[in-house]
Amino acid sequence: MSERSAAPGGLALVESLVNTLDIESGADALDTADGRARFGLTEEAAVPARELRESLRATLLAHAGHPPHRAVTPLGELLAAAPLVVTVDSGDGSAALAPADGTPLLSGVAAAVAEALVAGTWLRLKACQAADCHWAYYDRSPAGRGRWCSMQVCGARAKMRRYRAR
Repeated sequence: MSERSAAPGGLALVESLVNTLDIESGADALDTADGRARFGLTEEAAVPARELRESLRATLLAHAGHPPHRAVTPLGELLAAAPLVVTVDSGDGSAALAPADGTPLLSGVAAAVAEALVAGTWLRLKACQAADCHWAYYDRSPAGRGRWCSMQVCGARAKMRRYRAR
């Protein structure tokens, strides 16, 4: 839905997972084999991935100052089950977080969140304010006060609604 460029670094994984569900049409990419393959998921693993997706969406709504879209498992509880290890490259000494078990999506999200916290970019990943959208986007505005994934679609609709209400 968004014309914005992808979120930086590992946040692109979080953004793409949240955006597997088109709320307006109800289409869920995790319902298809191709959609699950993008994340290395089996059909059975799609159920916890959906739970993770909706917990992420609620957190991203909070980043934008909005209440959760529905009751969800707190993201912190889900990420607590994601073991990570620190890997160090022997050649250049660079370090990175990596999954330590067989849940690469959950651990990948946990690593992305941790790296974004260190980089100071975590709070810039938000969910669109529009109730029929809630698409994830990375807010690159100077003040960090973006409200919609797309000014041309969601922003224009919201402004038109306000105009008509007056």
